[in-house]
Amino acid sequence: MESVLAITRALSDENRVRALLALEDREVCVCQLIELLQLAPSTVSKHLSILRQAHLVKGKKRSRWMYYQQANADAPVEARKALAWVKASLASSERIHEDRKRLESILQLDRGELCRTQNAR
Repeated sequence: MESVLAITRALSDENRVRALLALEDREVCVCQLIELLQLAPSTVSKHLSILRQAHLVKGKKRSRWMYYQQANADAPVEARKALAWVKASLASSERIHEDRKRLESILQLDRGELCRTQNAR
């Protein structure tokens, strides 16, 4: 039951769902998600922590930066099913489509500069 509650909590916030779907088929630095969501670094980190506790994403630290990606086959079955449901339910969402286009532009930016600028705020 705990895993289902963690998943429903994680999916109860629009920004967490946006972050989750931004990670589809790619690994993204927290700095890039901050730029996409236009939220404070601490807020984005908290959102990612909640997604991670629900096993919807996994994170990896490289050097000074954290990188996240969607959960894979190692995730609990509940998390995989919830992720598939969210993807299918929002496949035609205008907001998610806009986020994907914006993320493509963000990914073209110099990540090191982007991260340094955000940490200086």
